[in-house]
Amino acid sequence: MASKTLKGLFLAHRRELHAYLTEKLKDSETAADLTQEAFLRFAEQKAGGDTAILNGRSYLYRTAHNLAIDHVRLRTRQRTDAASHDNMAAIPDDRPTQEDETDSRQKLDRLRSAVAELPERTRQIFVLNRIEGLSYAETADRLGVSESSVQKHLAKALLHVTRRFRPQ
Repeated sequence: MASKTLKGLFLAHRRELHAYLTEKLKDSETAADLTQEAFLRFAEQKAGGDTAILNGRSYLYRTAHNLAIDHVRLRTRQRTDAASHDNMAAIPDDRPTQEDETDSRQKLDRLRSAVAELPERTRQIFVLNRIEGLSYAETADRLGVSESSVQKHLAKALLHVTRRFRPQ
């Protein structure tokens, strides 16, 4: 009986469902695929027997509608517009120039040198707070000192580093 119901629904509604999807998608081939998918889902639902389908036509249209929405969303996400070679060549390179890399390396070397000149405890506090990103409280806990001590050492470290980076 179930196959007769499915066959009857297919014969009665295939064309109108296909026309409905073609109108929505403006693509007859995709509409045909989604029409078949809607009937396949109907058959699977009926075979599963979990829930009764009270109105087959309504179920088919709702399923087809949802399939069309999913298809459009997927197509929108996958869409890539072609760009001409000239347009692609005009995109600036976002890598730093060799000059910028050299400048950055020199600044990093100057920072390392300035930090290396700091007293041991001050250097530890600077590295934990400014490089590793620990808070004052976390730095204090890790080193077994007070937060005010962390603040004082950090102030000394920052003063020393900024003095070393001043133009000469």
